[in-house]
Amino acid sequence: MTWIAWSLLSALFAAATALLAKKGVAGVDPNLATAIRTTVVVLFAWAIAIGFGVHHEVNQIGRKSWIFLALSGFATGLSWICYFRALSLGPASKVAPIDKLSVVFIILLAWPLLGESMTVGKAIGGSLIAIGAVVLSIS
Repeated sequence: MTWIAWSLLSALFAAATALLAKKGVAGVDPNLATAIRTTVVVLFAWAIAIGFGVHHEVNQIGRKSWIFLALSGFATGLSWICYFRALSLGPASKVAPIDKLSVVFIILLAWPLLGESMTVGKAIGGSLIAIGAVVLSIS
C-alpha cells in the first residue's frame, strides 16, 4: 500500500478513536482513561512488533533515534492527556477539529525543523484547515 492509503487508514482509525474515547471517558477520570488506552496501545504495539519479528532489532537502534523516539513518546502522552481531558469536557465534533490543528503546526514546524519546503499549496491548505477547525469549533 502507498503512504496515501496508510494515511487514510490512520484518519479512519483516528476518527474511531475520538468516537470511542468520547463514549469511554464518560464518568471516568480522563487521566485514568488515558492510562487504560495507553496500556492497550503498548500491548498492541508490542504484539505487532513481535508478530512481525522486528522486536529483535531493538539493540540496533542508535542513541539519537532513542532520544527522538522517547521525546515523541512524551509528546504523545501529553497530547493524549490533553485530548482526553478535552473530550471529557466538550463535544467530540468540536474537540477533534481543534486537535487536527496539529496538521497546521506540522506544516509550519516541518519547514524550519525538518527542512521541508513551504509551498503555496501547503500555505493555502494549512490556512483552510485552520479556518475549518475554527468554523467547526464555534458552530
